[in-house]
Amino acid sequence: METHISCLFPEILAMIFSYLDVRDKGRVAQVCIAWRDASYHKSVWRGVEAKLHLRRANPSLFPSLQARGIRRVQILSLRRSLSYVIQGMPNIESLNLSGCYNLTDNGLGHAFVQEIPSLRVLNLSLCKQITDSSLGRIAQYLKNLEVLELGGCSNITNTGLLLIAWGLHRLKSLNLRSCRHVSDVGIGHLAGMTRSAAEGCLNLEYLTLQDCQKLTDLSLKHISKGLTKLRVLNLSFCGGISDAGMIHLSHMTSLWNLNLRSCDNISDTGTMHLAMGTLRLSGLDVSFCDKIGDQTLAYIAQGLYQLKSLSLCSCHISDDGINRMVRQMHELRTLNIGQCVRITDKGLELIADHLTQLVGIDLYGCTKITKRGLERITQLPCLKVLNLGLWQMTESEKVR
Repeated sequence: METHISCLFPEILAMIFSYLDVRDKGRVAQVCIAWRDASYHKSVWRGVEAKLHLRRANPSLFPSLQARGIRRVQILSLRRSLSYVIQGMPNIESLNLSGCYNLTDNGLGHAFVQEIPSLRVLNLSLCKQITDSSLGRIAQYLKNLEVLELGGCSNITNTGLLLIAWGLHRLKSLNLRSCRHVSDVGIGHLAGMTRSAAEGCLNLEYLTLQDCQKLTDLSLKHISKGLTKLRVLNLSFCGGISDAGMIHLSHMTSLWNLNLRSCDNISDTGTMHLAMGTLRLSGLDVSFCDKIGDQTLAYIAQGLYQLKSLSLCSCHISDDGINRMVRQMHELRTLNIGQCVRITDKGLELIADHLTQLVGIDLYGCTKITKRGLERITQLPCLKVLNLGLWQMTESEKVR
């Protein structure tokens, strides 16, 4: 027997280990398999989460998990049929298979042979052998799925998204990070642009499209028309979208977090489009957008002043831009301006005078700031997080 299931050991052991810090848990985990599994035992919202190594799994173990109220399962390694888990736990709610590199369409097909109405969360991140065929099974048998993680599943295509749009109408969260074959056509399927073939995933609230290089502004048009309930949109590293695409997003009133990190074709003009719309954004990330400068800060102050989190790392902003923004940003809690090498003590003084609700600020790589500016920043009444990596002081300026 080589199957190791943490929750089969006495709960008292897990309870004792729960008081240990991360370092001591690591030491305990080296003693034996039983202690390792108990040290990472986790309580969750409903019941307990089981972490499994499927090697020579005994199918009789899984009904015992069901009897203990286990509803959430993470498979750490997979060398035996996944069907044992599914058959033994008919009321499973969450299945995490992330990183199971040897999971294939065939293996998933043997596991999903009938409807599993209880399953709400499925994580297939980095399961690189999974293709559209598996998405067909998922769409057919997991009708109540609300969260689907496909990050790094590089064999997924627009056909797979059509299948998702056909069968998973209750989906609220979808991660397609680095799905390199996905294009505007696939996003159109999700947004219900092909109603004759698929209704679409119109209840989506969280959509991650990070590093989907084939996407263009047409995808943003589809999203704005069909995914009107979207709250969080991650477009980081999507080099094919541009300022024009921001016009489509600018009137999505439900959207509260937008990530445009490393989108090379986004400039001050794109920010202008966002600011002139009806957005009520709470978080915006335009870090590493080389065409973003001080004018963006002026636009933000005019139309996006309700932001609570703003990331501008490595953007071409200066003290002048800070001066044009700070007086309107009364709700800002987090400001990331790391590697903005034109920021000086003057900028920090403006931040300290006006952004009095700041909880966190990133000044990593801001090489022109000195002790004087830092002393002003540290006087912010709510400040809890201050990142100063790569900041250097002269010998006369060194402070703790």
